[in-house]
Amino acid sequence: MLLRHAVPEDLPGLLDIHNNAVKTLKAIWTDKLDTLEDRTTWFEERTQAGYPVFVVENEAGDVIGFGSFGPYRPKEGYRLTVEHSIYILPQARGKGAGGLLLEKLIEVARGQGYHVMLAAVDGENAGSIALHLKFGFKSVGSIPQIGVKFGEWLDLVLMSLVLDDRVRPPQD
Repeated sequence: MLLRHAVPEDLPGLLDIHNNAVKTLKAIWTDKLDTLEDRTTWFEERTQAGYPVFVVENEAGDVIGFGSFGPYRPKEGYRLTVEHSIYILPQARGKGAGGLLLEKLIEVARGQGYHVMLAAVDGENAGSIALHLKFGFKSVGSIPQIGVKFGEWLDLVLMSLVLDDRVRPPQD
């Protein structure tokens, strides 16, 4: 597998992966499918703001997954915290692409000076929870029945990774 920065030519693949997750998983809490224009806007906003978007290719050169992080919340008090997302095509899950992406996102977040990385995971997604635990994330809480999809209540598990050992935040 090859991990690399996403480029605009990858957007149709990212769209397919995203929309597959919307249609089949509880990981994205929406029923609305994105358009290529939606994904392009998302990609441009992420990259222009300095947030990474990575893809993983299989041996045939097909994009099989992507990951990114962005702001947790817009208020300046959260400026050192990011929330990430990783999505993998069904046939590629469980083969290491998610770990490659998560490891890279953690490395880049540390390099950019962030202090905490968050994951908001569907409570039934044992694979994602296990992956995050493997990379040092801690489960810091759950919110029962906060979401709805496929006619079911969804529980949210919040997971957190402290990226550095700073005792105090930097002075502005």
